[in-house]
Amino acid sequence: MSLLASETKSPYFGIGRRKTSVAKVSLVPGTGTTIINQKQGEKYLQFNSQYINAFKIPLKRCGLENVYDLHINTHGGGLKGQSEAIKLGVARAICYMSYENRASLKSQGFLTRDARCKERKKYGLKKARKAPQFSKR
Repeated sequence: MSLLASETKSPYFGIGRRKTSVAKVSLVPGTGTTIINQKQGEKYLQFNSQYINAFKIPLKRCGLENVYDLHINTHGGGLKGQSEAIKLGVARAICYMSYENRASLKSQGFLTRDARCKERKKYGLKKARKAPQFSKR
């Protein structure tokens, strides 16, 4: 009995974050299916092609879209933040797979952590920076 080369490979892991979303990504040799929080990836992301294509771009750039299955656990934030967190996690997992992939992913900007998040509300203000209307009299 011979084992296929894809069966002997181990999974690769990556963690991505965006706003308040966190995604733990596992790249497992397979046929290219996506499982997010034990649901089909397209169903979890509500069949929104913009979100689905966002996290598949790193795989397409490296030519691995039908070679690995994605198993993802994500929480926090909304679907857009989660899809961008997944994109960072996928790119990091591809870098662990082979260091040669890092240069192409970095030049495309897939390994940059977008640290922007909502600014906290300050006392005396209505929102983070919006002040109440000034009245002279």
